Amino acid sequence: MPNNSKELVDKLWAFCDVLRDDGVSYGDYVEQLTYLLFLKMEQEQSEYLDKDSEIPEEYSWSKLVQKEGAELETHYRRTLQALSDEGGMVGLIFRKSQNRIQDPAKLNRLINLIDEETWIGLDVDVKGEIYEGLLEKNAEDTKSGAGQYFTPRPVIKALVDVMEPEPGDEICDPASGTGGFFLAAYDYIADEYDLDKDQKEALQHDTFRGWEIVDNTARLCLMNLHLHGIEGGPNSRAEGVEGDAPITVDDSLISDPGERFDMVLTNPPFGKKSSYTVMADDGSTKKEKQTYERDDFWVTTSNKQLNFVQHITTLMKVNGSAAVVVPDNVLFEGGDGETVRRKLLEDFDLHTILRLPTGIFYASGVKANVIFLEKKPASEEAHTDEVWYYDLRTNKHFTLKRNPITYEDFEDFIECYKPGNREEREETERFKKYDYEELIERDNVSLDVSWIEDDSLQNVEDLPEPEVLATDITENLEAALDQFQQVQSELESSD
Repeated sequence: MPNNSKELVDKLWAFCDVLRDDGVSYGDYVEQLTYLLFLKMEQEQSEYLDKDSEIPEEYSWSKLVQKEGAELETHYRRTLQALSDEGGMVGLIFRKSQNRIQDPAKLNRLINLIDEETWIGLDVDVKGEIYEGLLEKNAEDTKSGAGQYFTPRPVIKALVDVMEPEPGDEICDPASGTGGFFLAAYDYIADEYDLDKDQKEALQHDTFRGWEIVDNTARLCLMNLHLHGIEGGPNSRAEGVEGDAPITVDDSLISDPGERFDMVLTNPPFGKKSSYTVMADDGSTKKEKQTYERDDFWVTTSNKQLNFVQHITTLMKVNGSAAVVVPDNVLFEGGDGETVRRKLLEDFDLHTILRLPTGIFYASGVKANVIFLEKKPASEEAHTDEVWYYDLRTNKHFTLKRNPITYEDFEDFIECYKPGNREEREETERFKKYDYEELIERDNVSLDVSWIEDDSLQNVEDLPEPEVLATDITENLEAALDQFQQVQSELESSD
Protein backbone atom coordinates (compact mmCIF):
# COMPACT_ATOMS: atom_id res chain seq x y z
CA MET A 1 0.00 0.00 0.00
CA PRO A 2 1.38 3.45 -0.83
CA ASN A 3 2.61 5.16 2.32
CA ASN A 4 2.10 8.72 1.14
CA SER A 5 0.18 10.72 -1.41
CA LYS A 6 3.22 11.37 -3.64
CA GLU A 7 3.82 7.65 -4.07
CA LEU A 8 0.19 7.17 -5.04
CA VAL A 9 0.34 10.06 -7.51
CA ASP A 10 3.53 8.64 -9.04
CA LYS A 11 1.92 5.22 -9.46
CA LEU A 12 -1.13 6.69 -11.15
CA TRP A 13 1.02 8.76 -13.51
CA ALA A 14 3.21 5.79 -14.35
CA PHE A 15 0.24 3.63 -15.22
CA CYS A 16 -1.25 6.42 -17.29
CA ASP A 17 1.91 6.36 -19.42
CA VAL A 18 1.65 2.58 -19.78
CA LEU A 19 -1.87 2.91 -21.15
CA ARG A 20 -0.84 5.69 -23.52
CA ASP A 21 1.40 3.15 -25.24
CA ASP A 22 -1.83 1.27 -26.03
CA GLY A 23 -3.45 4.39 -27.48
CA VAL A 24 -5.38 5.37 -24.33
CA SER A 25 -5.30 9.18 -24.09
CA TYR A 26 -5.01 11.16 -20.88
CA GLY A 27 -8.70 12.01 -21.27
CA ASP A 28 -9.72 8.36 -21.62
CA TYR A 29 -7.53 7.43 -18.65
CA VAL A 30 -9.02 10.09 -16.38
CA GLU A 31 -12.49 9.03 -17.52
CA GLN A 32 -11.92 5.37 -16.58
CA LEU A 33 -10.27 6.43 -13.33
CA THR A 34 -13.40 8.45 -12.56
CA TYR A 35 -15.67 5.40 -12.89
CA LEU A 36 -13.43 3.13 -10.85
CA LEU A 37 -12.72 5.65 -8.08
CA PHE A 38 -16.42 6.33 -7.67
CA LEU A 39 -17.18 2.61 -7.32
CA LYS A 40 -14.33 2.12 -4.83
CA MET A 41 -15.31 5.09 -2.68
CA GLU A 42 -18.97 4.06 -2.65
CA GLN A 43 -17.87 0.63 -1.39
CA GLU A 44 -15.69 2.17 1.32
CA GLN A 45 -18.41 4.54 2.51
CA SER A 46 -20.79 1.63 2.80
CA GLU A 47 -18.23 -0.58 4.57
CA TYR A 48 -16.56 1.89 6.92
CA LEU A 49 -19.11 4.68 7.36
CA ASP A 50 -22.28 2.57 7.29
CA LYS A 51 -23.64 4.73 4.47
CA ASP A 52 -26.22 3.31 2.09
CA SER A 53 -24.62 2.82 -1.30
CA GLU A 54 -26.24 4.17 -4.45
CA ILE A 55 -24.66 1.34 -6.45
CA PRO A 56 -26.70 -1.87 -6.94
CA GLU A 57 -24.87 -4.81 -5.34
CA GLU A 58 -24.51 -6.62 -8.65
CA TYR A 59 -22.40 -3.77 -10.00
CA SER A 60 -20.49 -2.90 -6.83
CA TRP A 61 -16.73 -2.66 -6.43
CA SER A 62 -16.62 -5.94 -4.50
CA LYS A 63 -18.10 -7.75 -7.50
CA LEU A 64 -15.73 -6.05 -9.95
CA VAL A 65 -12.53 -7.00 -8.09
CA GLN A 66 -13.50 -10.68 -8.20
CA LYS A 67 -13.36 -10.80 -12.00
CA GLU A 68 -10.40 -11.45 -14.29
CA GLY A 69 -9.66 -11.77 -17.98
CA ALA A 70 -12.48 -11.67 -20.51
CA GLU A 71 -15.02 -12.05 -17.70
CA LEU A 72 -13.74 -8.82 -16.15
CA GLU A 73 -14.03 -6.89 -19.42
CA THR A 74 -17.59 -8.14 -19.96
CA HIS A 75 -18.68 -7.41 -16.38
CA TYR A 76 -17.11 -3.94 -16.45
CA ARG A 77 -18.88 -3.08 -19.70
CA ARG A 78 -22.21 -4.25 -18.29
CA THR A 79 -21.59 -2.28 -15.09
CA LEU A 80 -21.03 0.94 -17.02
CA GLN A 81 -24.17 0.38 -19.08
CA ALA A 82 -26.34 -0.41 -16.06
CA LEU A 83 -25.13 2.54 -13.99
CA SER A 84 -25.68 4.96 -16.87
CA ASP A 85 -29.40 4.21 -16.46
CA GLU A 86 -29.40 5.10 -12.75
CA GLY A 87 -30.67 8.45 -11.44
CA GLY A 88 -28.97 11.25 -9.49
CA MET A 89 -25.21 11.64 -9.21
CA VAL A 90 -24.57 8.03 -10.28
CA GLY A 91 -26.44 8.37 -13.56
CA LEU A 92 -24.69 11.65 -14.39
CA ILE A 93 -21.19 10.35 -13.70
CA PHE A 94 -21.79 7.18 -15.74
CA ARG A 95 -23.83 8.90 -18.46
CA LYS A 96 -22.88 7.50 -21.90
CA SER A 97 -19.95 5.65 -20.29
CA GLN A 98 -17.82 3.17 -22.24
CA ASN A 99 -14.80 1.03 -21.49
CA ARG A 100 -11.72 2.50 -23.17
CA ILE A 101 -9.23 -0.04 -21.76
CA GLN A 102 -9.56 -3.03 -24.07
CA ASP A 103 -6.75 -5.12 -22.53
CA PRO A 104 -8.33 -7.01 -19.58
CA ALA A 105 -4.93 -7.50 -17.95
CA LYS A 106 -4.28 -3.76 -17.83
CA LEU A 107 -7.81 -3.05 -16.66
CA ASN A 108 -7.25 -5.57 -13.85
CA ARG A 109 -3.95 -3.90 -12.98
CA LEU A 110 -5.61 -0.48 -12.69
CA ILE A 111 -8.38 -1.94 -10.51
CA ASN A 112 -5.79 -3.53 -8.21
CA LEU A 113 -3.86 -0.25 -8.05
CA ILE A 114 -6.99 1.56 -6.86
CA ASP A 115 -8.00 -1.29 -4.55
CA GLU A 116 -4.68 -1.12 -2.68
CA GLU A 117 -5.60 2.25 -1.18
CA THR A 118 -8.32 3.13 1.31
CA TRP A 119 -9.46 6.32 -0.37
CA ILE A 120 -11.73 7.65 2.34
CA GLY A 121 -8.70 7.47 4.64
CA LEU A 122 -6.97 10.08 2.52
CA ASP A 123 -7.36 13.74 3.35
CA VAL A 124 -9.82 15.53 1.05
CA ASP A 125 -7.02 17.79 -0.18
CA VAL A 126 -4.88 14.79 -1.12
CA LYS A 127 -7.66 13.18 -3.16
CA GLY A 128 -8.41 16.49 -4.82
CA GLU A 129 -4.73 17.12 -5.53
CA ILE A 130 -4.40 13.75 -7.27
CA TYR A 131 -7.45 14.30 -9.43
CA GLU A 132 -6.70 17.94 -10.22
CA GLY A 133 -3.24 16.90 -11.33
CA LEU A 134 -4.71 14.36 -13.73
CA LEU A 135 -7.14 16.95 -15.11
CA GLU A 136 -4.35 19.44 -15.70
CA LYS A 137 -2.26 16.80 -17.47
CA ASN A 138 -5.28 16.05 -19.64
CA ALA A 139 -5.61 19.77 -20.46
CA GLU A 140 -1.95 19.87 -21.53
CA ASP A 141 -2.60 17.12 -24.06
CA THR A 142 -3.45 19.45 -26.94
CA LYS A 143 -4.67 16.62 -29.18
CA SER A 144 -7.59 15.94 -26.84
CA GLY A 145 -8.90 19.50 -26.95
CA ALA A 146 -9.51 19.32 -23.19
CA GLY A 147 -7.68 22.57 -22.56
CA GLN A 148 -10.75 24.61 -23.48
CA TYR A 149 -12.49 23.20 -20.40
CA PHE A 150 -9.63 23.85 -17.98
CA THR A 151 -8.87 27.35 -16.71
CA PRO A 152 -5.38 27.75 -15.19
CA ARG A 153 -5.73 27.51 -11.43
CA PRO A 154 -3.66 30.64 -10.61
CA VAL A 155 -6.14 32.67 -12.68
CA ILE A 156 -9.10 31.16 -10.86
CA LYS A 157 -7.60 31.64 -7.40
CA ALA A 158 -6.84 35.30 -8.08
CA LEU A 159 -10.38 35.98 -9.31
CA VAL A 160 -11.96 34.22 -6.34
CA ASP A 161 -9.71 36.09 -3.90
CA VAL A 162 -10.87 39.49 -5.16
CA MET A 163 -14.53 38.38 -5.33
CA GLU A 164 -14.49 37.24 -1.68
CA PRO A 165 -17.36 34.70 -1.57
CA GLU A 166 -19.03 34.35 1.83
CA PRO A 167 -20.83 31.57 3.73
CA GLY A 168 -24.43 31.41 2.55
CA ASP A 169 -23.66 32.68 -0.95
CA GLU A 170 -25.21 30.72 -3.80
CA ILE A 171 -22.55 30.48 -6.50
CA CYS A 172 -23.07 29.65 -10.17
CA ASP A 173 -20.91 28.69 -13.13
CA PRO A 174 -22.98 28.23 -16.32
CA ALA A 175 -19.95 26.74 -18.13
CA SER A 176 -18.49 24.64 -15.33
CA GLY A 177 -15.72 22.81 -17.16
CA THR A 178 -13.93 20.62 -14.62
CA GLY A 179 -15.19 22.66 -11.65
CA GLY A 180 -12.19 24.87 -10.93
CA PHE A 181 -14.15 27.97 -9.87
CA PHE A 182 -16.30 25.95 -7.47
CA LEU A 183 -13.31 24.33 -5.79
CA ALA A 184 -11.48 27.65 -5.40
CA ALA A 185 -14.58 29.29 -3.91
CA TYR A 186 -15.08 26.29 -1.62
CA ASP A 187 -11.47 26.52 -0.38
CA TYR A 188 -11.72 30.29 0.09
CA ILE A 189 -14.84 30.10 2.25
CA ALA A 190 -13.53 27.12 4.25
CA ASP A 191 -10.18 28.85 4.90
CA GLU A 192 -11.37 32.41 5.56
CA TYR A 193 -14.28 31.66 7.90
CA ASP A 194 -14.68 29.66 11.10
CA LEU A 195 -17.66 27.63 9.91
CA ASP A 196 -20.01 25.89 12.28
CA LYS A 197 -21.49 22.48 11.47
CA ASP A 198 -24.55 23.85 9.66
CA GLN A 199 -22.42 26.22 7.58
CA LYS A 200 -20.08 23.40 6.59
CA GLU A 201 -23.01 21.26 5.47
CA ALA A 202 -24.50 24.18 3.57
CA LEU A 203 -21.15 24.77 1.85
CA GLN A 204 -21.06 21.16 0.68
CA HIS A 205 -24.71 20.75 -0.24
CA ASP A 206 -26.40 24.11 -0.85
CA THR A 207 -23.85 26.45 -2.40
CA PHE A 208 -22.83 25.52 -5.95
CA ARG A 209 -24.88 25.22 -9.13
CA GLY A 210 -23.46 24.64 -12.58
CA TRP A 211 -24.13 23.62 -16.16
CA GLU A 212 -21.82 21.79 -18.55
CA ILE A 213 -22.81 20.81 -22.09
CA VAL A 214 -20.10 18.18 -22.73
CA ASP A 215 -20.85 14.81 -21.12
CA ASN A 216 -17.28 13.76 -20.43
CA THR A 217 -16.32 17.14 -18.99
CA ALA A 218 -19.44 17.14 -16.79
CA ARG A 219 -18.54 13.74 -15.34
CA LEU A 220 -14.98 14.93 -14.59
CA CYS A 221 -16.44 18.00 -12.89
CA LEU A 222 -18.85 15.93 -10.81
CA MET A 223 -16.10 13.57 -9.70
CA ASN A 224 -13.81 16.49 -8.91
CA LEU A 225 -16.50 18.01 -6.70
CA HIS A 226 -17.31 14.61 -5.17
CA LEU A 227 -13.67 14.09 -4.14
CA HIS A 228 -13.80 17.48 -2.42
CA GLY A 229 -17.01 16.61 -0.58
CA ILE A 230 -19.31 18.84 -2.68
CA GLU A 231 -22.48 16.87 -3.31
CA GLY A 232 -25.37 19.18 -4.13
CA GLY A 233 -26.50 22.55 -5.44
CA PRO A 234 -28.66 25.28 -3.87
CA ASN A 235 -31.81 23.83 -2.27
CA SER A 236 -30.70 20.25 -3.05
CA ARG A 237 -31.82 19.19 0.44
CA ALA A 238 -35.17 20.95 0.21
CA GLU A 239 -38.31 18.84 0.43
CA GLY A 240 -39.52 17.70 -2.96
CA VAL A 241 -36.21 18.30 -4.75
CA GLU A 242 -35.21 15.30 -6.85
CA GLY A 243 -31.55 14.41 -7.15
CA ASP A 244 -28.63 16.14 -5.52
CA ALA A 245 -26.14 16.69 -8.34
CA PRO A 246 -24.73 20.24 -8.44
CA ILE A 247 -24.15 20.03 -12.22
CA THR A 248 -26.76 19.85 -14.98
CA VAL A 249 -25.59 18.30 -18.24
CA ASP A 250 -27.15 20.64 -20.77
CA ASP A 251 -26.66 23.82 -22.80
CA SER A 252 -27.10 26.54 -20.19
CA LEU A 253 -27.94 29.11 -22.87
CA ILE A 254 -31.15 27.42 -24.03
CA SER A 255 -33.38 29.10 -21.48
CA ASP A 256 -33.60 31.12 -18.29
CA PRO A 257 -33.47 28.49 -15.51
CA GLY A 258 -35.41 30.78 -13.17
CA GLU A 259 -32.70 30.51 -10.52
CA ARG A 260 -30.77 33.56 -9.32
CA PHE A 261 -27.38 33.62 -7.63
CA ASP A 262 -25.30 35.81 -5.34
CA MET A 263 -22.18 35.24 -7.41
CA VAL A 264 -21.36 34.04 -10.93
CA LEU A 265 -17.80 32.89 -11.62
CA THR A 266 -17.13 31.55 -15.09
CA ASN A 267 -14.87 31.18 -18.10
CA PRO A 268 -17.24 30.30 -20.96
CA PRO A 269 -15.72 28.21 -23.77
CA PHE A 270 -13.61 30.13 -26.25
CA GLY A 271 -14.90 30.45 -29.79
CA LYS A 272 -17.20 33.08 -31.14
CA LYS A 273 -19.80 31.46 -33.38
CA SER A 274 -22.31 28.70 -32.73
CA SER A 275 -23.59 26.60 -35.60
CA TYR A 276 -25.01 23.17 -36.34
CA THR A 277 -25.34 21.03 -39.44
CA VAL A 278 -28.74 20.24 -40.98
CA MET A 279 -29.61 17.87 -43.84
CA ALA A 280 -31.90 18.96 -46.66
CA ASP A 281 -34.47 16.75 -48.39
CA ASP A 282 -32.09 16.25 -51.32
CA GLY A 283 -29.42 14.82 -49.03
CA SER A 284 -27.18 17.88 -49.05
CA THR A 285 -25.99 19.47 -45.83
CA LYS A 286 -25.45 23.03 -44.74
CA LYS A 287 -24.58 24.88 -41.56
CA GLU A 288 -27.15 26.93 -39.71
CA LYS A 289 -26.34 29.62 -37.17
CA GLN A 290 -27.40 28.73 -33.66
CA THR A 291 -29.23 31.58 -32.01
CA TYR A 292 -31.19 31.72 -28.79
CA GLU A 293 -34.62 33.36 -28.87
CA ARG A 294 -34.89 34.60 -25.29
CA ASP A 295 -37.05 37.41 -23.98
CA ASP A 296 -34.45 38.27 -21.36
CA PHE A 297 -31.67 38.84 -23.93
CA TRP A 298 -30.99 42.34 -25.26
CA VAL A 299 -29.99 41.02 -28.69
CA THR A 300 -30.51 37.78 -30.63
CA THR A 301 -27.13 36.71 -31.95
CA SER A 302 -25.10 33.67 -32.93
CA ASN A 303 -22.10 35.09 -31.04
CA LYS A 304 -21.72 32.60 -28.22
CA GLN A 305 -19.67 34.91 -26.02
CA LEU A 306 -22.22 37.73 -26.19
CA ASN A 307 -24.93 35.20 -25.38
CA PHE A 308 -23.05 34.05 -22.29
CA VAL A 309 -22.62 37.65 -21.09
CA GLN A 310 -26.36 38.25 -21.47
CA HIS A 311 -27.18 34.96 -19.77
CA ILE A 312 -24.95 35.80 -16.82
CA THR A 313 -26.70 39.13 -16.23
CA THR A 314 -29.98 37.19 -16.00
CA LEU A 315 -28.55 34.76 -13.44
CA MET A 316 -27.44 37.49 -11.03
CA LYS A 317 -29.52 38.37 -7.97
CA VAL A 318 -30.02 42.02 -7.11
CA ASN A 319 -26.74 43.05 -5.43
CA GLY A 320 -25.18 39.95 -6.96
CA SER A 321 -21.72 40.04 -8.51
CA ALA A 322 -19.94 38.32 -11.37
CA ALA A 323 -16.43 37.73 -12.71
CA VAL A 324 -16.44 36.53 -16.31
CA VAL A 325 -13.55 35.67 -18.63
CA VAL A 326 -14.28 37.01 -22.13
CA PRO A 327 -12.20 37.26 -25.34
CA ASP A 328 -11.15 40.64 -26.72
CA ASN A 329 -13.93 40.74 -29.33
CA VAL A 330 -16.54 41.17 -26.60
CA LEU A 331 -14.91 44.49 -25.72
CA PHE A 332 -14.77 46.01 -29.21
CA GLU A 333 -17.04 44.21 -31.70
CA GLY A 334 -19.66 46.47 -33.26
CA GLY A 335 -23.35 45.82 -33.86
CA ASP A 336 -24.69 43.40 -31.24
CA GLY A 337 -21.49 43.80 -29.24
CA GLU A 338 -22.05 47.55 -28.93
CA THR A 339 -25.62 46.95 -27.73
CA VAL A 340 -24.46 44.53 -25.04
CA ARG A 341 -21.66 46.80 -23.81
CA ARG A 342 -23.98 49.81 -23.68
CA LYS A 343 -26.48 47.84 -21.57
CA LEU A 344 -23.72 46.64 -19.24
CA LEU A 345 -22.57 50.20 -18.66
CA GLU A 346 -26.08 51.61 -18.28
CA ASP A 347 -27.81 48.86 -16.27
CA PHE A 348 -24.94 47.39 -14.22
CA ASP A 349 -21.89 48.54 -12.33
CA LEU A 350 -19.12 47.30 -14.64
CA HIS A 351 -16.42 48.46 -12.28
CA THR A 352 -13.29 46.53 -13.30
CA ILE A 353 -11.68 44.97 -16.37
CA LEU A 354 -8.54 42.84 -16.11
CA ARG A 355 -6.55 42.52 -19.35
CA LEU A 356 -5.07 39.02 -19.17
CA PRO A 357 -1.72 38.19 -20.79
CA THR A 358 -1.39 35.81 -23.71
CA GLY A 359 0.24 32.41 -23.41
CA ILE A 360 -1.58 31.34 -20.24
CA PHE A 361 -4.47 29.28 -21.62
CA TYR A 362 -4.28 25.73 -22.93
CA ALA A 363 -6.44 26.79 -25.86
CA SER A 364 -4.00 28.64 -28.13
CA GLY A 365 -4.42 32.05 -29.73
CA VAL A 366 -6.53 33.46 -26.92
CA LYS A 367 -6.54 37.13 -25.95
CA ALA A 368 -8.85 37.44 -22.98
CA ASN A 369 -10.05 39.75 -20.24
CA VAL A 370 -12.03 39.44 -17.05
CA ILE A 371 -15.03 41.71 -16.57
CA PHE A 372 -16.26 42.33 -13.03
CA LEU A 373 -19.80 43.64 -12.55
CA GLU A 374 -22.53 44.05 -9.95
CA LYS A 375 -26.30 44.22 -10.29
CA LYS A 376 -27.72 47.20 -8.45
CA PRO A 377 -31.29 47.53 -7.07
CA ALA A 378 -33.74 49.32 -9.35
CA SER A 379 -34.09 52.03 -6.71
CA GLU A 380 -30.44 53.01 -7.12
CA GLU A 381 -28.78 54.73 -10.05
CA ALA A 382 -27.64 51.64 -11.87
CA HIS A 383 -25.19 52.80 -14.46
CA THR A 384 -21.43 52.44 -14.15
CA ASP A 385 -19.64 55.50 -12.75
CA GLU A 386 -16.14 54.45 -13.75
CA VAL A 387 -14.31 51.40 -15.07
CA TRP A 388 -10.92 50.53 -13.62
CA TYR A 389 -8.54 48.69 -15.97
CA TYR A 390 -5.61 46.58 -14.88
CA ASP A 391 -3.22 45.76 -17.74
CA LEU A 392 -1.47 42.45 -17.07
CA ARG A 393 -0.79 41.97 -20.79
CA THR A 394 1.47 44.69 -22.17
CA ASN A 395 5.17 43.81 -21.78
CA LYS A 396 4.25 40.57 -20.01
CA HIS A 397 5.32 37.29 -21.58
CA PHE A 398 4.22 33.86 -20.39
CA THR A 399 4.32 30.38 -21.85
CA LEU A 400 2.64 27.22 -20.60
CA LYS A 401 5.84 25.27 -19.97
CA ARG A 402 8.92 27.47 -19.62
CA ASN A 403 7.36 30.53 -17.99
CA PRO A 404 3.87 29.64 -16.73
CA ILE A 405 1.83 32.27 -14.96
CA THR A 406 1.65 31.90 -11.17
CA TYR A 407 -0.54 33.30 -8.42
CA GLU A 408 2.26 35.70 -7.50
CA ASP A 409 1.88 37.35 -10.91
CA PHE A 410 -1.60 38.50 -9.81
CA GLU A 411 -0.57 39.92 -6.44
CA ASP A 412 -0.22 43.51 -7.68
CA PHE A 413 -3.63 43.29 -9.37
CA ILE A 414 -5.19 42.01 -6.13
CA GLU A 415 -3.57 44.85 -4.18
CA CYS A 416 -4.80 47.45 -6.68
CA TYR A 417 -8.29 45.92 -6.79
CA LYS A 418 -8.77 46.58 -3.06
CA PRO A 419 -11.24 43.76 -2.31
CA GLY A 420 -13.86 45.05 0.10
CA ASN A 421 -12.53 48.61 -0.17
CA ARG A 422 -12.86 49.58 -3.82
CA GLU A 423 -13.48 53.21 -2.91
CA GLU A 424 -9.81 53.40 -1.81
CA ARG A 425 -8.39 52.56 -5.23
CA GLU A 426 -5.53 54.62 -6.65
CA GLU A 427 -4.12 54.75 -10.16
CA THR A 428 -0.75 53.15 -10.90
CA GLU A 429 1.27 52.45 -14.03
CA ARG A 430 -0.85 49.38 -14.75
CA PHE A 431 -4.11 50.44 -13.06
CA LYS A 432 -6.13 53.25 -14.62
CA LYS A 433 -9.74 54.42 -14.48
CA TYR A 434 -12.03 55.73 -17.22
CA ASP A 435 -15.28 57.56 -16.52
CA TYR A 436 -18.65 56.41 -17.84
CA GLU A 437 -19.07 59.55 -19.95
CA GLU A 438 -15.73 58.94 -21.66
CA LEU A 439 -16.42 55.28 -22.42
CA ILE A 440 -20.00 55.68 -23.62
CA GLU A 441 -18.81 58.18 -26.27
CA ARG A 442 -16.11 55.91 -27.69
CA ASP A 443 -16.60 54.49 -31.19
CA ASN A 444 -18.92 51.45 -30.87
CA VAL A 445 -18.74 52.01 -27.10
CA SER A 446 -15.47 50.08 -27.29
CA LEU A 447 -14.13 48.95 -23.93
CA ASP A 448 -10.88 47.73 -25.47
CA VAL A 449 -8.55 50.22 -23.79
CA SER A 450 -4.76 50.25 -23.76
CA TRP A 451 -2.39 52.97 -22.55
CA ILE A 452 0.97 51.33 -21.75
CA GLU A 453 3.66 51.61 -24.45
CA ASP A 454 4.82 48.25 -25.76
CA ASP A 455 8.57 48.11 -25.10
CA SER A 456 9.18 45.42 -27.70
CA LEU A 457 8.24 47.88 -30.43
CA GLN A 458 10.77 50.51 -29.34
CA ASN A 459 14.14 48.77 -29.34
CA VAL A 460 15.17 45.73 -31.33
CA GLU A 461 17.77 44.91 -28.67
CA ASP A 462 14.99 44.54 -26.11
CA LEU A 463 13.04 41.93 -28.07
CA PRO A 464 11.76 38.98 -26.04
CA GLU A 465 13.38 35.55 -26.16
CA PRO A 466 12.88 33.62 -29.43
CA GLU A 467 10.48 31.17 -27.74
CA VAL A 468 8.29 34.04 -26.57
CA LEU A 469 8.29 35.61 -30.02
CA ALA A 470 7.46 32.26 -31.62
CA THR A 471 4.60 31.76 -29.18
CA ASP A 472 3.21 35.25 -29.88
CA ILE A 473 3.41 34.68 -33.64
CA THR A 474 1.73 31.28 -33.35
CA GLU A 475 -1.06 32.67 -31.19
CA ASN A 476 -1.67 35.58 -33.57
CA LEU A 477 -1.78 33.24 -36.58
CA GLU A 478 -4.18 30.89 -34.80
CA ALA A 479 -6.39 33.79 -33.78
CA ALA A 480 -6.41 35.04 -37.38
CA LEU A 481 -7.21 31.54 -38.67
CA ASP A 482 -10.09 31.32 -36.20
CA GLN A 483 -11.48 34.62 -37.49
CA PHE A 484 -11.22 33.42 -41.11
CA GLN A 485 -13.04 30.21 -40.16
CA GLN A 486 -15.78 32.22 -38.48
CA VAL A 487 -16.23 34.33 -41.62
CA GLN A 488 -16.34 31.16 -43.73
CA SER A 489 -18.93 29.67 -41.38
CA GLU A 490 -21.08 32.79 -41.68
CA LEU A 491 -20.87 32.70 -45.47
CA GLU A 492 -21.76 29.01 -45.59
CA SER A 493 -24.72 29.42 -43.23
CA SER A 494 -26.05 32.32 -45.32
CA ASP A 495 -26.00 30.31 -48.57
